[in-house]
Amino acid sequence: MNHANEKIAEAPLDVSSDNQLGDTKEIIGGHDIGKALFAEVLQYSPEELDVESRKVLRLLDWHIMPVICVTYTIQFLDKLSLNYASAYTLKADLHLEGQMYSWVAAIFNFGYLFWALPSNLLIQRLPVAKYTGAMIVCWSLILICHIAAKNYAGMLVLRFFLGMFEASISPALMSICSMFYTKEEQPLRMCIFLAFNGMATMVGALLGYGLGHATGTALQSWKLIFLVIGLLNFVWSFFFLWLCPDSPASARFLDHKQRIIAVHRIARNMTGVKTPDFVLSQVLEAVSDLKVIAIALIGLACGVVNGGVSNFASALIRGYGFTGIYSTLLQLPTGAFEFFLVPICGLAATYVKNTRCITMIVICLPPLGGLIGIRLTGLDHRWTLVGCTWLQFLIGGPVVLSWNLLTTNVAGHTKRSFANGMWFILYAAGNIAGANIFFEKEAPRYFSALAGLLASYAGIIVLGVFLYACYAYENKRRDRLAGGCQSAEEEAQGIADGFLNQTDKESIYFRYSL
Repeated sequence: MNHANEKIAEAPLDVSSDNQLGDTKEIIGGHDIGKALFAEVLQYSPEELDVESRKVLRLLDWHIMPVICVTYTIQFLDKLSLNYASAYTLKADLHLEGQMYSWVAAIFNFGYLFWALPSNLLIQRLPVAKYTGAMIVCWSLILICHIAAKNYAGMLVLRFFLGMFEASISPALMSICSMFYTKEEQPLRMCIFLAFNGMATMVGALLGYGLGHATGTALQSWKLIFLVIGLLNFVWSFFFLWLCPDSPASARFLDHKQRIIAVHRIARNMTGVKTPDFVLSQVLEAVSDLKVIAIALIGLACGVVNGGVSNFASALIRGYGFTGIYSTLLQLPTGAFEFFLVPICGLAATYVKNTRCITMIVICLPPLGGLIGIRLTGLDHRWTLVGCTWLQFLIGGPVVLSWNLLTTNVAGHTKRSFANGMWFILYAAGNIAGANIFFEKEAPRYFSALAGLLASYAGIIVLGVFLYACYAYENKRRDRLAGGCQSAEEEAQGIADGFLNQTDKESIYFRYSL
């Protein structure tokens, strides 16, 4: 058992007192939703807490992770639906000419950008699972309505609202992950659920291929794609509402003792569980914190890559000489790349200490090489070009590791909500840019797009180096102030500061994960 855990377990728990430095009010804070459960930790010995923690972790992995992974799979199918539909007669049926399709792809991100910050603030204030379930219902109905689109304008409206309702899903799942898992456990779990984007890519490619062969139906193939994916999301929304808890305190699959253990486990994150109060000073701190700004800029770069690749993979592969239906099927291996390789990033960040930033930098190198390959390889080597295109789907690695830097290195619930909002606003802006740097006149090479994607990966690498240096310097500075390495008592006080909703800057006991 960690000495800091023993310190907390041994702390006086006089809930009637509000002003003792060591009492419960100081330890657990006044508004955190985990405070009542954390107050009961003294009932158990440190040894019992340690044994029960392992049991609770297994329960979380069997109940929380499957729900998150399925949810992420079906929502990413939504995002890919336009890409798969474009392989058939969508453009011709809706008379999308020139850059019209680019704007149909991009306007999703305008809706996403519009609702990114409000959604993060709502996630802080509302029961996160209920809010997310309601959003799944909304976006599934919007996706089904795509089959009624008759023209460019109608598709623009539908895509805007789809982006708006889907803006909540990634920050919501990040919030759920941070409420149930320790900062050491988060990188692997977050990489696993984001890797299910790859599963969505594989399922979507097969689905698109199969529906493309549908004959004798009242709906065109592209309409069938929207209908089937929309119905999958609609059905899953009710399972999500039933299965996903809003916090450890409401997890039906845990008994009361296990809920106490669940809160005790994440106390060491030094960020508390969840405080719904809005604190203006934390907003100001978020927008002035260079570390938060750097992570948000990584979001911008990731968005440029994602916006280009997710919407134009079919166009790139068709440009290498493959037919529309095979250009969809050839995206199947991209899902395998993401599904199997992104979790390796999580394994590295979990089991090799202080490697989050380094892993993020390293995972950018293969797709960077792939872009150079697309630029320099002749069109007669079309399978080489396809392989280079597949590498671009590793962008999930930098995305999820930057999310993990937000969940583990930004304390203060309003500050973190606003920092998340900044990341997703810039990510949406990047997606808009990425979808509009693929010019039809440059097909099949898309030189402007390749330059933009190369610059984006280079930016992620530079910002990753900057963040590593900042975090390392700040940790060493705080260790010097403490007279050496952080003691058990200081770690215990850092836990107390987390439940008091102090930010990572306000609490000198907070330490950053590199």
